[in-house]
Amino acid sequence: MNQRRSVKTNLIANWLNHGVSLLIGVFLMPYVLHILGDAQYGSWIFINAIAGYSGLLYLGFGQTISRYVAHYHAKQDWKRLNHVSNVIFAIYLGMGLLAIITAGIIAWLAPHLSDWGSISLFEIRMVILILGLNVFVGLAGSVFGGVLMGIQRFDIERSVNLTGGILRLILTVLFLKAQWGLLTIAVIFFAVTLVENLGNLFFAFRQVKTFRIGPKYMDWSILKECGSFSGYAFIDAIAWTLIEATDSILIGIFFSPAAIVPYYIALRLTQFINMPIAQIGKVFMPRAGELHANGNHHALQKLVLNGVSLSFLLVTGFFIGVYFFGNTLITTWIGPGYPQSHLILMILLGARIIALPVSTFRSVLYGMGNVKVPSLIYMGEAAANLILSLILIQSLGLVGVALGTAIPILIAEMGIILPYAMKKLNITTSQLLRTAIGPTVAPLLVLLGYSYYLPHFFEIRNSWYTLVGVAAGGGIFLIGTWFVFAKGTMLLNRAGSKSLST
Repeated sequence: MNQRRSVKTNLIANWLNHGVSLLIGVFLMPYVLHILGDAQYGSWIFINAIAGYSGLLYLGFGQTISRYVAHYHAKQDWKRLNHVSNVIFAIYLGMGLLAIITAGIIAWLAPHLSDWGSISLFEIRMVILILGLNVFVGLAGSVFGGVLMGIQRFDIERSVNLTGGILRLILTVLFLKAQWGLLTIAVIFFAVTLVENLGNLFFAFRQVKTFRIGPKYMDWSILKECGSFSGYAFIDAIAWTLIEATDSILIGIFFSPAAIVPYYIALRLTQFINMPIAQIGKVFMPRAGELHANGNHHALQKLVLNGVSLSFLLVTGFFIGVYFFGNTLITTWIGPGYPQSHLILMILLGARIIALPVSTFRSVLYGMGNVKVPSLIYMGEAAANLILSLILIQSLGLVGVALGTAIPILIAEMGIILPYAMKKLNITTSQLLRTAIGPTVAPLLVLLGYSYYLPHFFEIRNSWYTLVGVAAGGGIFLIGTWFVFAKGTMLLNRAGSKSLST
Protein backbone atom coordinates (compact mmCIF):
# COMPACT_ATOMS: atom_id res chain seq x y z
CA MET A 1 0.00 0.00 0.00
CA ASN A 2 2.84 2.40 0.87
CA GLN A 3 4.52 1.63 -2.43
CA ARG A 4 1.30 2.38 -4.35
CA ARG A 5 0.84 5.61 -2.44
CA SER A 6 4.44 6.55 -3.25
CA VAL A 7 3.93 5.94 -6.99
CA LYS A 8 0.70 7.95 -6.92
CA THR A 9 2.39 10.83 -5.10
CA ASN A 10 5.29 10.80 -7.55
CA LEU A 11 2.94 10.88 -10.56
CA ILE A 12 0.92 13.74 -9.11
CA ALA A 13 4.13 15.68 -8.39
CA ASN A 14 5.36 15.03 -11.92
CA TRP A 15 2.13 16.22 -13.56
CA LEU A 16 1.87 19.23 -11.25
CA ASN A 17 5.40 20.27 -12.16
CA HIS A 18 4.65 19.93 -15.87
CA GLY A 19 1.41 21.87 -15.53
CA VAL A 20 2.97 24.78 -13.68
CA SER A 21 6.00 24.76 -16.02
CA LEU A 22 3.60 24.95 -18.95
CA LEU A 23 1.81 27.96 -17.47
CA ILE A 24 5.12 29.68 -16.72
CA GLY A 25 6.39 28.98 -20.23
CA VAL A 26 3.19 30.24 -21.85
CA PHE A 27 3.51 33.52 -19.94
CA LEU A 28 7.29 34.01 -20.04
CA MET A 29 7.98 33.45 -23.72
CA PRO A 30 5.88 36.34 -25.13
CA TYR A 31 6.86 38.51 -22.14
CA VAL A 32 10.58 38.04 -22.77
CA LEU A 33 10.17 38.26 -26.56
CA HIS A 34 8.35 41.58 -26.39
CA ILE A 35 10.94 43.10 -24.05
CA LEU A 36 14.02 41.85 -25.92
CA GLY A 37 12.69 41.92 -29.49
CA ASP A 38 13.29 39.34 -32.23
CA ALA A 39 17.03 40.03 -32.58
CA GLN A 40 17.94 39.68 -28.90
CA TYR A 41 15.51 36.84 -28.21
CA GLY A 42 16.66 34.98 -31.32
CA SER A 43 20.25 35.38 -30.11
CA TRP A 44 19.25 33.92 -26.74
CA ILE A 45 17.65 30.90 -28.43
CA PHE A 46 20.69 30.48 -30.70
CA ILE A 47 23.17 30.55 -27.79
CA ASN A 48 20.99 28.20 -25.76
CA ALA A 49 20.79 25.80 -28.70
CA ILE A 50 24.58 25.67 -28.73
CA ALA A 51 24.57 25.20 -24.96
CA GLY A 52 22.07 22.38 -25.48
CA TYR A 53 24.92 20.24 -26.79
CA SER A 54 26.25 20.23 -23.22
CA GLY A 55 23.72 17.47 -22.63
CA LEU A 56 26.24 15.17 -24.30
CA LEU A 57 28.60 15.78 -21.39
CA TYR A 58 26.32 13.69 -19.20
CA LEU A 59 27.65 10.67 -21.16
CA GLY A 60 24.44 8.74 -20.46
CA PHE A 61 25.10 8.64 -16.72
CA GLY A 62 21.99 10.69 -15.89
CA GLN A 63 19.72 7.64 -16.15
CA THR A 64 22.47 5.36 -14.85
CA ILE A 65 22.75 6.99 -11.43
CA SER A 66 18.97 6.81 -10.86
CA ARG A 67 18.84 3.16 -11.87
CA TYR A 68 21.79 1.99 -9.77
CA VAL A 69 21.00 4.14 -6.74
CA ALA A 70 17.52 2.57 -6.78
CA HIS A 71 19.09 -0.89 -6.98
CA TYR A 72 21.57 -0.41 -4.13
CA HIS A 73 19.12 1.57 -2.00
CA ALA A 74 16.64 -1.34 -2.18
CA LYS A 75 19.44 -3.72 -1.12
CA GLN A 76 20.66 -1.25 1.52
CA ASP A 77 24.14 -1.61 0.03
CA TRP A 78 25.31 1.86 1.07
CA LYS A 79 28.91 1.20 0.05
CA ARG A 80 28.07 0.53 -3.60
CA LEU A 81 25.54 3.38 -3.62
CA ASN A 82 28.27 5.79 -2.58
CA HIS A 83 30.71 4.30 -5.10
CA VAL A 84 28.29 4.92 -8.00
CA SER A 85 27.47 8.44 -6.82
CA ASN A 86 31.08 9.48 -6.24
CA VAL A 87 32.46 8.12 -9.51
CA ILE A 88 29.75 9.83 -11.55
CA PHE A 89 30.19 13.03 -9.50
CA ALA A 90 33.92 13.02 -10.31
CA ILE A 91 33.20 12.44 -14.01
CA TYR A 92 30.72 15.31 -14.01
CA LEU A 93 33.20 17.66 -12.35
CA GLY A 94 35.63 16.90 -15.17
CA MET A 95 32.94 17.34 -17.80
CA GLY A 96 31.91 20.61 -16.14
CA LEU A 97 35.43 21.97 -16.41
CA LEU A 98 35.43 20.93 -20.07
CA ALA A 99 32.16 22.87 -20.51
CA ILE A 100 33.75 26.03 -19.08
CA ILE A 101 36.79 25.68 -21.36
CA THR A 102 34.52 25.06 -24.37
CA ALA A 103 32.43 28.10 -23.44
CA GLY A 104 35.62 30.18 -23.43
CA ILE A 105 36.51 28.96 -26.92
CA ILE A 106 32.98 29.62 -28.23
CA ALA A 107 33.04 33.11 -26.66
CA TRP A 108 36.31 33.81 -28.44
CA LEU A 109 34.83 32.60 -31.75
CA ALA A 110 31.54 34.47 -31.23
CA PRO A 111 32.11 37.05 -34.03
CA HIS A 112 32.35 34.20 -36.56
CA LEU A 113 29.28 32.23 -35.40
CA SER A 114 26.53 34.58 -36.54
CA ASP A 115 25.57 38.15 -37.30
CA TRP A 116 24.69 39.53 -33.85
CA GLY A 117 23.40 42.83 -35.23
CA SER A 118 23.38 45.68 -32.72
CA ILE A 119 24.06 43.46 -29.69
CA SER A 120 27.49 44.15 -28.23
CA LEU A 121 30.09 41.43 -28.59
CA PHE A 122 31.01 41.88 -24.92
CA GLU A 123 27.45 40.97 -23.85
CA ILE A 124 27.35 37.94 -26.17
CA ARG A 125 30.65 36.67 -24.79
CA MET A 126 29.60 37.19 -21.17
CA VAL A 127 26.34 35.33 -21.78
CA ILE A 128 28.22 32.39 -23.29
CA LEU A 129 30.64 32.24 -20.34
CA ILE A 130 27.81 32.41 -17.78
CA LEU A 131 25.97 29.60 -19.57
CA GLY A 132 29.22 27.61 -19.37
CA LEU A 133 29.19 28.08 -15.58
CA ASN A 134 25.51 27.13 -15.61
CA VAL A 135 26.38 23.84 -17.33
CA PHE A 136 29.13 23.16 -14.75
CA VAL A 137 26.72 23.63 -11.82
CA GLY A 138 23.99 21.62 -13.56
CA LEU A 139 26.31 18.69 -14.26
CA ALA A 140 27.71 18.46 -10.74
CA GLY A 141 24.33 19.00 -9.09
CA SER A 142 22.53 16.45 -11.24
CA VAL A 143 24.09 13.69 -9.15
CA PHE A 144 22.02 14.78 -6.14
CA GLY A 145 18.83 15.00 -8.20
CA GLY A 146 19.64 11.51 -9.51
CA VAL A 147 19.94 10.20 -5.95
CA LEU A 148 16.50 11.59 -5.09
CA MET A 149 14.96 9.97 -8.18
CA GLY A 150 16.80 6.74 -7.44
CA ILE A 151 15.16 6.51 -4.01
CA GLN A 152 11.84 7.36 -5.70
CA ARG A 153 11.45 10.77 -4.08
CA PHE A 154 10.28 12.35 -7.32
CA ASP A 155 7.98 14.50 -5.22
CA ILE A 156 10.97 16.24 -3.60
CA GLU A 157 13.00 16.52 -6.83
CA ARG A 158 10.00 17.88 -8.75
CA SER A 159 9.17 20.30 -5.92
CA VAL A 160 12.70 21.71 -6.05
CA ASN A 161 12.39 22.04 -9.82
CA LEU A 162 9.00 23.70 -9.47
CA THR A 163 10.37 26.17 -6.93
CA GLY A 164 13.16 27.03 -9.35
CA GLY A 165 10.66 27.65 -12.16
CA ILE A 166 8.60 30.01 -10.00
CA LEU A 167 11.77 31.81 -8.84
CA ARG A 168 12.88 32.23 -12.46
CA LEU A 169 9.49 33.71 -13.31
CA ILE A 170 9.65 36.23 -10.43
CA LEU A 171 13.24 37.31 -11.12
CA THR A 172 12.54 37.71 -14.85
CA VAL A 173 9.49 39.88 -14.26
CA LEU A 174 11.35 42.00 -11.68
CA PHE A 175 14.69 42.55 -13.41
CA LEU A 176 14.46 41.94 -17.17
CA LYS A 177 14.86 45.08 -19.26
CA ALA A 178 15.78 45.63 -22.90
CA GLN A 179 19.21 47.06 -22.07
CA TRP A 180 21.62 44.25 -21.20
CA GLY A 181 18.64 41.92 -21.49
CA LEU A 182 20.62 38.88 -22.58
CA LEU A 183 23.11 39.26 -19.75
CA THR A 184 20.31 39.73 -17.20
CA ILE A 185 18.43 36.61 -18.27
CA ALA A 186 21.67 34.58 -18.31
CA VAL A 187 22.46 35.64 -14.72
CA ILE A 188 18.89 34.74 -13.67
CA PHE A 189 19.21 31.29 -15.22
CA PHE A 190 22.54 30.71 -13.47
CA ALA A 191 21.21 31.88 -10.09
CA VAL A 192 18.16 29.61 -10.32
CA THR A 193 20.26 26.62 -11.42
CA LEU A 194 22.49 27.18 -8.39
CA VAL A 195 19.49 27.33 -6.03
CA GLU A 196 17.92 24.20 -7.55
CA ASN A 197 21.06 22.11 -7.25
CA LEU A 198 21.82 23.27 -3.72
CA GLY A 199 18.26 22.22 -2.85
CA ASN A 200 18.79 18.77 -4.38
CA LEU A 201 22.10 18.45 -2.52
CA PHE A 202 20.43 19.29 0.80
CA PHE A 203 17.57 16.84 0.36
CA ALA A 204 19.80 14.03 -0.99
CA PHE A 205 21.89 14.06 2.19
CA ARG A 206 18.77 14.47 4.32
CA GLN A 207 16.90 11.54 2.73
CA VAL A 208 19.85 9.12 2.53
CA LYS A 209 21.63 9.38 5.87
CA THR A 210 24.49 7.16 4.71
CA PHE A 211 25.12 9.18 1.53
CA ARG A 212 28.67 10.53 1.37
CA ILE A 213 30.84 12.43 -1.10
CA GLY A 214 34.63 12.20 -0.79
CA PRO A 215 37.82 10.72 -2.28
CA LYS A 216 37.70 7.60 -0.11
CA TYR A 217 34.42 6.57 -1.72
CA MET A 218 35.90 6.42 -5.21
CA ASP A 219 35.90 2.99 -6.87
CA TRP A 220 36.34 3.14 -10.63
CA SER A 221 35.57 -0.56 -11.02
CA ILE A 222 31.91 0.36 -10.68
CA LEU A 223 32.02 1.60 -14.28
CA LYS A 224 32.29 -1.98 -15.53
CA GLU A 225 28.90 -2.71 -14.02
CA CYS A 226 26.98 0.29 -15.34
CA GLY A 227 28.98 1.08 -18.50
CA SER A 228 26.79 -0.85 -20.96
CA PHE A 229 23.55 0.79 -19.83
CA SER A 230 25.05 4.27 -19.84
CA GLY A 231 26.53 3.64 -23.30
CA TYR A 232 23.13 3.18 -24.93
CA ALA A 233 21.70 6.01 -22.84
CA PHE A 234 24.50 8.17 -24.27
CA ILE A 235 23.47 7.23 -27.82
CA ASP A 236 19.93 8.32 -26.95
CA ALA A 237 21.30 11.60 -25.58
CA ILE A 238 23.24 12.29 -28.78
CA ALA A 239 20.15 11.61 -30.89
CA TRP A 240 17.89 13.77 -28.72
CA THR A 241 20.38 16.66 -28.78
CA LEU A 242 20.76 16.53 -32.55
CA ILE A 243 16.98 16.57 -33.03
CA GLU A 244 16.15 19.24 -30.42
CA ALA A 245 19.05 21.70 -30.73
CA THR A 246 20.24 21.49 -34.32
CA ASP A 247 17.32 23.26 -36.04
CA SER A 248 17.78 26.56 -34.20
CA ILE A 249 21.53 26.48 -34.77
CA LEU A 250 21.13 25.89 -38.51
CA ILE A 251 18.68 28.78 -38.83
CA GLY A 252 20.99 31.06 -36.85
CA ILE A 253 23.98 30.18 -39.03
CA PHE A 254 22.22 30.26 -42.43
CA PHE A 255 20.10 33.34 -41.74
CA SER A 256 20.25 35.29 -38.46
CA PRO A 257 19.25 34.79 -34.81
CA ALA A 258 16.11 36.89 -35.40
CA ALA A 259 14.97 34.38 -38.05
CA ILE A 260 14.85 31.65 -35.38
CA VAL A 261 11.87 33.25 -33.61
CA PRO A 262 9.02 32.18 -36.01
CA TYR A 263 10.37 28.62 -36.00
CA TYR A 264 10.86 28.58 -32.24
CA ILE A 265 7.26 29.71 -31.63
CA ALA A 266 6.03 26.61 -33.49
CA LEU A 267 8.64 24.38 -31.83
CA ARG A 268 7.72 25.62 -28.35
CA LEU A 269 4.01 25.00 -28.91
CA THR A 270 4.85 21.50 -30.15
CA GLN A 271 6.91 20.90 -27.00
CA PHE A 272 4.07 22.11 -24.79
CA ILE A 273 1.73 19.60 -26.43
CA ASN A 274 4.35 16.85 -26.52
CA MET A 275 5.37 17.18 -22.86
CA PRO A 276 2.35 15.67 -21.04
CA ILE A 277 1.62 13.01 -23.69
CA ALA A 278 5.23 11.78 -23.62
CA GLN A 279 4.78 11.02 -19.91
CA ILE A 280 2.50 8.11 -20.84
CA GLY A 281 5.47 6.12 -22.12
CA LYS A 282 7.68 7.10 -19.17
CA VAL A 283 5.06 5.97 -16.68
CA PHE A 284 4.61 2.67 -18.56
CA MET A 285 8.34 1.81 -18.63
CA PRO A 286 8.72 0.38 -15.09
CA ARG A 287 5.37 -1.39 -15.34
CA ALA A 288 6.50 -3.01 -18.60
CA GLY A 289 9.68 -4.22 -16.88
CA GLU A 290 7.63 -5.80 -14.10
CA LEU A 291 5.22 -7.54 -16.51
CA HIS A 292 8.09 -8.77 -18.69
CA ALA A 293 9.93 -10.16 -15.66
CA ASN A 294 6.79 -12.04 -14.58
CA GLY A 295 6.21 -13.40 -18.09
CA ASN A 296 2.77 -11.76 -18.30
CA HIS A 297 2.79 -11.31 -22.06
CA HIS A 298 -0.95 -10.68 -22.49
CA ALA A 299 -0.93 -7.85 -19.92
CA LEU A 300 2.16 -6.39 -21.59
CA GLN A 301 0.37 -6.30 -24.94
CA LYS A 302 -2.68 -4.70 -23.36
CA LEU A 303 -0.50 -2.09 -21.65
CA VAL A 304 1.22 -0.96 -24.83
CA LEU A 305 -1.96 -0.95 -26.93
CA ASN A 306 -3.78 1.17 -24.34
CA GLY A 307 -0.85 3.59 -24.23
CA VAL A 308 -0.71 3.86 -28.03
CA SER A 309 -4.46 4.44 -28.20
CA LEU A 310 -4.42 7.24 -25.62
CA SER A 311 -1.35 8.90 -27.16
CA PHE A 312 -2.84 8.78 -30.67
CA LEU A 313 -6.17 10.15 -29.46
CA LEU A 314 -4.61 13.10 -27.62
CA VAL A 315 -1.98 14.16 -30.16
CA THR A 316 -4.34 13.84 -33.13
CA GLY A 317 -6.96 15.78 -31.19
CA PHE A 318 -4.44 18.56 -30.61
CA PHE A 319 -3.49 18.47 -34.29
CA ILE A 320 -7.13 18.97 -35.34
CA GLY A 321 -7.48 21.88 -32.92
CA VAL A 322 -4.24 23.48 -34.11
CA TYR A 323 -5.27 23.12 -37.76
CA PHE A 324 -8.46 25.12 -37.23
CA PHE A 325 -7.45 27.49 -34.44
CA GLY A 326 -3.63 27.59 -34.57
CA ASN A 327 -3.42 31.04 -36.13
CA THR A 328 -5.73 32.44 -33.48
CA LEU A 329 -3.65 30.79 -30.76
CA ILE A 330 -0.34 32.18 -32.06
CA THR A 331 -1.74 35.70 -32.52
CA THR A 332 -3.32 35.67 -29.05
CA TRP A 333 -0.21 34.25 -27.39
CA ILE A 334 2.63 36.09 -29.16
CA GLY A 335 0.93 38.75 -31.28
CA PRO A 336 0.66 39.37 -35.04
CA GLY A 337 3.60 39.15 -37.41
CA TYR A 338 4.41 35.42 -37.41
CA PRO A 339 2.21 33.89 -40.16
CA GLN A 340 4.79 31.22 -41.05
CA SER A 341 4.70 29.77 -37.54
CA HIS A 342 1.32 28.09 -38.13
CA LEU A 343 2.53 26.06 -41.12
CA ILE A 344 5.70 25.06 -39.27
CA LEU A 345 3.58 24.04 -36.26
CA MET A 346 1.40 21.84 -38.47
CA ILE A 347 4.45 20.06 -39.90
CA LEU A 348 6.15 19.51 -36.53
CA LEU A 349 2.97 18.44 -34.73
CA GLY A 350 1.89 16.26 -37.65
CA ALA A 351 5.05 14.21 -37.21
CA ARG A 352 4.19 13.76 -33.52
CA ILE A 353 1.01 11.90 -34.52
CA ILE A 354 3.36 9.04 -35.37
CA ALA A 355 6.20 9.75 -32.95
CA LEU A 356 4.26 9.92 -29.68
CA PRO A 357 2.30 6.65 -30.02
CA VAL A 358 5.44 4.86 -31.18
CA SER A 359 7.34 6.31 -28.20
CA THR A 360 5.07 4.15 -26.02
CA PHE A 361 6.38 1.10 -27.88
CA ARG A 362 9.94 2.34 -27.36
CA SER A 363 9.41 2.88 -23.64
CA VAL A 364 7.97 -0.61 -23.23
CA LEU A 365 10.95 -2.07 -25.10
CA TYR A 366 13.29 -0.19 -22.75
CA GLY A 367 11.35 -1.55 -19.77
CA MET A 368 11.89 -5.05 -21.17
CA GLY A 369 15.64 -4.35 -21.35
CA ASN A 370 15.66 -4.05 -25.15
CA VAL A 371 17.64 -0.82 -25.57
CA LYS A 372 20.25 -1.49 -28.25
CA VAL A 373 18.21 -1.54 -31.47
CA PRO A 374 15.79 1.33 -30.55
CA SER A 375 18.75 3.52 -29.54
CA LEU A 376 20.62 2.88 -32.79
CA ILE A 377 17.47 3.55 -34.86
CA TYR A 378 16.91 6.78 -32.94
CA MET A 379 20.50 7.80 -33.69
CA GLY A 380 19.97 7.12 -37.38
CA GLU A 381 16.82 9.26 -37.28
CA ALA A 382 18.78 12.13 -35.71
CA ALA A 383 21.53 11.92 -38.34
CA ALA A 384 18.95 11.93 -41.14
CA ASN A 385 17.31 14.95 -39.51
CA LEU A 386 20.56 16.90 -39.60
CA ILE A 387 21.43 15.97 -43.20
CA LEU A 388 17.95 16.59 -44.60
CA SER A 389 17.60 19.91 -42.76
CA LEU A 390 20.94 21.04 -44.20
CA ILE A 391 19.70 20.20 -47.69
CA LEU A 392 16.17 21.64 -47.44
CA ILE A 393 17.00 24.85 -45.57
CA GLN A 394 18.79 26.19 -48.63
CA SER A 395 15.70 26.00 -50.88
CA LEU A 396 12.73 26.04 -48.49
CA GLY A 397 14.04 28.07 -45.56
CA LEU A 398 12.30 27.53 -42.20
CA VAL A 399 9.73 25.17 -43.73
CA GLY A 400 12.63 23.08 -45.06
CA VAL A 401 14.04 22.76 -41.54
CA ALA A 402 10.64 21.62 -40.26
CA LEU A 403 10.36 19.06 -43.07
CA GLY A 404 13.92 17.94 -42.34
CA THR A 405 12.74 17.12 -38.82
CA ALA A 406 9.37 15.58 -39.73
CA ILE A 407 10.33 13.29 -42.63
CA PRO A 408 12.96 11.21 -40.73
CA ILE A 409 10.48 10.83 -37.84
CA LEU A 410 7.83 9.43 -40.16
CA ILE A 411 10.25 7.04 -41.87
CA ALA A 412 12.17 5.83 -38.80
CA GLU A 413 9.31 5.66 -36.31
CA MET A 414 6.57 4.22 -38.53
CA GLY A 415 8.74 2.32 -41.01
CA ILE A 416 11.37 0.81 -38.69
CA ILE A 417 10.71 1.09 -34.93
CA LEU A 418 6.97 0.30 -35.12
CA PRO A 419 7.33 -2.98 -37.09
CA TYR A 420 10.32 -3.98 -34.93
CA ALA A 421 8.42 -3.33 -31.67
CA MET A 422 5.26 -5.08 -32.90
CA LYS A 423 7.32 -8.13 -33.79
CA LYS A 424 9.03 -8.16 -30.39
CA LEU A 425 5.69 -7.86 -28.61
CA ASN A 426 3.92 -10.24 -31.01
CA ILE A 427 1.29 -7.65 -31.90
CA THR A 428 -0.32 -7.90 -35.34
CA THR A 429 -1.35 -4.99 -37.57
CA SER A 430 -5.01 -5.95 -37.19
CA GLN A 431 -4.62 -5.91 -33.39
CA LEU A 432 -3.06 -2.46 -33.52
CA LEU A 433 -5.75 -1.05 -35.79
CA ARG A 434 -8.66 -2.73 -34.03
CA THR A 435 -7.61 -2.26 -30.39
CA ALA A 436 -5.53 0.92 -30.40
CA ILE A 437 -6.55 3.04 -33.41
CA GLY A 438 -10.17 1.90 -33.98
CA PRO A 439 -11.60 3.26 -30.68
CA THR A 440 -10.19 6.73 -31.46
CA VAL A 441 -11.82 7.16 -34.89
CA ALA A 442 -15.32 8.17 -33.73
CA PRO A 443 -14.11 10.69 -31.07
CA LEU A 444 -11.70 12.28 -33.56
CA LEU A 445 -14.42 12.55 -36.23
CA VAL A 446 -16.70 14.22 -33.68
CA LEU A 447 -13.92 16.67 -32.77
CA LEU A 448 -13.29 17.33 -36.46
CA GLY A 449 -16.97 18.18 -36.98
CA TYR A 450 -17.00 20.40 -33.89
CA SER A 451 -13.88 22.29 -35.03
CA TYR A 452 -15.18 22.71 -38.59
CA TYR A 453 -18.69 23.93 -37.76
CA LEU A 454 -17.96 26.02 -34.64
CA PRO A 455 -16.60 29.07 -36.59
CA HIS A 456 -19.83 29.02 -38.66
CA PHE A 457 -21.88 29.74 -35.54
CA PHE A 458 -19.50 31.73 -33.32
CA GLU A 459 -16.89 34.37 -34.04
CA ILE A 460 -13.48 33.10 -32.94
CA ARG A 461 -11.74 36.14 -31.49
CA ASN A 462 -8.11 36.60 -30.53
CA SER A 463 -8.65 36.25 -26.79
CA TRP A 464 -7.73 33.70 -24.15
CA TYR A 465 -11.34 33.46 -22.98
CA THR A 466 -12.40 32.41 -26.47
CA LEU A 467 -9.54 29.91 -26.86
CA VAL A 468 -10.11 28.34 -23.44
CA GLY A 469 -13.81 27.99 -24.23
CA VAL A 470 -13.08 26.43 -27.63
CA ALA A 471 -10.53 24.05 -26.12
CA ALA A 472 -12.86 23.07 -23.28
CA GLY A 473 -15.69 22.35 -25.71
CA GLY A 474 -13.41 20.29 -27.95
CA GLY A 475 -12.08 18.37 -24.96
CA ILE A 476 -15.59 17.55 -23.78
CA PHE A 477 -16.59 16.29 -27.24
CA LEU A 478 -13.38 14.27 -27.67
CA ILE A 479 -13.14 12.65 -24.23
CA GLY A 480 -16.92 12.31 -23.86
CA THR A 481 -17.30 10.45 -27.16
CA TRP A 482 -14.26 8.32 -26.41
CA PHE A 483 -15.65 7.40 -22.98
CA VAL A 484 -19.06 6.47 -24.41
CA PHE A 485 -17.53 4.29 -27.12
CA ALA A 486 -15.10 2.69 -24.66
CA LYS A 487 -17.96 1.83 -22.29
CA GLY A 488 -20.05 0.51 -25.17
CA THR A 489 -17.21 -1.69 -26.40
CA MET A 490 -16.62 -3.03 -22.89
CA LEU A 491 -20.31 -3.92 -22.47
CA LEU A 492 -20.38 -5.66 -25.85
CA ASN A 493 -17.28 -7.66 -24.93
CA ARG A 494 -18.89 -8.70 -21.64
CA ALA A 495 -22.07 -9.70 -23.40
CA GLY A 496 -20.07 -11.71 -25.91
CA SER A 497 -18.16 -13.45 -23.11
CA LYS A 498 -21.40 -14.36 -21.32
CA SER A 499 -22.98 -15.79 -24.47
CA LEU A 500 -19.91 -17.89 -25.13
CA SER A 501 -19.91 -19.22 -21.56
CA THR A 502 -23.57 -20.26 -21.81
